[in-house]
Amino acid sequence: MRKALVVGVDYYTNVSQLYGCVNDAYAVKAVLERNSDGTVNFGVNLVVGTSSSQMVTRRTLKDQLEMLFRDDSEIALFYFSGHGFIDSTGGYLVSSDTADGDDGLSMDDILLMANQSKARSKVVILDCCHSGIAGTPKHSGGQAMLSEGVTILTASSADQYAMEANGSGVFTSLLVDAMNGGAANLVGDVTPGSIYAHIDQSLGPCEQRPIFKTNVRSFVSLREVQAPIELEHLRRLVEFFPDPASQFQLDPTFEPEEDTAKDQNTERFAVLQKLNHVNLVTPVDEEHMYFAAINSKSCKLTVLGMHYWKLVKNERI
Repeated sequence: MRKALVVGVDYYTNVSQLYGCVNDAYAVKAVLERNSDGTVNFGVNLVVGTSSSQMVTRRTLKDQLEMLFRDDSEIALFYFSGHGFIDSTGGYLVSSDTADGDDGLSMDDILLMANQSKARSKVVILDCCHSGIAGTPKHSGGQAMLSEGVTILTASSADQYAMEANGSGVFTSLLVDAMNGGAANLVGDVTPGSIYAHIDQSLGPCEQRPIFKTNVRSFVSLREVQAPIELEHLRRLVEFFPDPASQFQLDPTFEPEEDTAKDQNTERFAVLQKLNHVNLVTPVDEEHMYFAAINSKSCKLTVLGMHYWKLVKNERI
């Protein structure tokens, strides 16, 4: 069982209104509910604050979080988009009924719920100002205090604002793009770590900086997308390369347009070209695989190719 609580708050009674958080929540709900092939992924509970008749109060937010983290689910994921607040006592998620900021829901309370949860993986994603303080209580001396299985990904550091652009949070736009495949590995898995890397690389050094904190033994996949290469082709790495340092000799019989082409070799060459397109294989002393074949050169594994070779060899994929 994979559960997600997705919260977006635009309406506030005492602080400035927001205009893109509810839309962001709907976008995150849509990308989490199903994998790219249409299979069910997360069961999503969407909670939004849009008006005085549909507020997300502190009580509602806390109750919903307690429900999320109560079960021994495979993954319990919490996403929040709205105002954030920080003072000398710590960080807070600002609910619709918040008056002063520190009467919102304490990020330390959220950390406590996640740390105590029986869920195997707990993922907290916050798109709000000052969210980077999450997971690092004031009394911790600046040290994150995450129990095993907890991951926190935030839009900005503790002293930064989370920006919006074109009616959406900059962070959430990148988050959705990452889960739609921008952060997928070569088997189509999107993990919290790959999402962070995607967002981090997309933002310049002078922009808001995402924060990533985790205490896990292995990453879980948050979504599956179409892999850029077929798994059966990926597994042939060990067929072409007996060891990671070896080279695969080519010659004109591998090129299908040559008179000397051999069917067995052209089939293998087609797979090698696909591996080259995803940066697992590279020609030696030639710019393109075609010229490596025509000039009887070889090809070899890239550093990334060596990594996937080991995964195949150890039957990890």
